[in-house]
Amino acid sequence: MKDVQAHLEKLRAQIAECELIRDLATNPLKRDTFGRMAEHFKVLADQLEYLIKYGKANETFLGSKTQQPFQTSDLNS
Repeated sequence: MKDVQAHLEKLRAQIAECELIRDLATNPLKRDTFGRMAEHFKVLADQLEYLIKYGKANETFLGSKTQQPFQTSDLNS
């Protein structure tokens, strides 16, 4: 669970950086790009917070129930 919390903190820092760059940018394209990046990171952070809150972080992409690639023998059957 500590690794999930660390990822959440990293995302929060990235959100702040993107918002700062967005606010300081004079180029409209750069402003829009960093604004969209901040919004995307917010969605990811919200999803991680949900996983932490409801204790499902160990049952998802960070845990043992991730999807594994097909075995070569599975494809030949």
